[in-house]
Amino acid sequence: MSRIIAGRARSVALAAPKGTGTRPTTDRVKEALFSSLATWFGTAERSADEHLVDLAVLDLYSGTGGLALEAASRGATRVVAVDHRTASLIRENARRARLAVDVRSAKVRSVLESLGGDFDLVFIDPPYDVPSGEVDSLLERLVSGGLLAPRALVVVERATRSPDPQWPNGFAERWQRRYGESTLHFGAIDEELP
Repeated sequence: MSRIIAGRARSVALAAPKGTGTRPTTDRVKEALFSSLATWFGTAERSADEHLVDLAVLDLYSGTGGLALEAASRGATRVVAVDHRTASLIRENARRARLAVDVRSAKVRSVLESLGGDFDLVFIDPPYDVPSGEVDSLLERLVSGGLLAPRALVVVERATRSPDPQWPNGFAERWQRRYGESTLHFGAIDEELP
């Protein structure tokens, strides 16, 4: 069973759906991911419940809501979780953890068409059978749609055997980390462009 690993809702167990192909991010990967995020946002010296303080977070293909809830537990102010298959489960996990998360029960593309705001952090963790071209199209929509804050970080989790994401013009991969069958790709605005 997956759980929230740090912050004000630390150790709260998260229910997982049965038979949907959802694969919750492991504790090991979450710990490494959120450590990297605290470093990126300059909050590593703060307590865990302030690692993402005052940030807006978007979690696409949220599954159990584990990443969205972890972000909320670590101080994110606005958290939006999107998954058309598991929205009620995410709401239940948020209720159990006593965390405020805006859960959208819709397909990712339709939410991006209607969503407003500058997000500081975006997680894209689709099922592994989602084609790479669809992920690349979502990245393009995020960048061109004015949904990202100036120092936004986008984290894409894909199967290690999948092609690397194709970042849109003006965006670049900063680093990637491999964890067994999963690879995390971290992208941000390309600061070398004029």
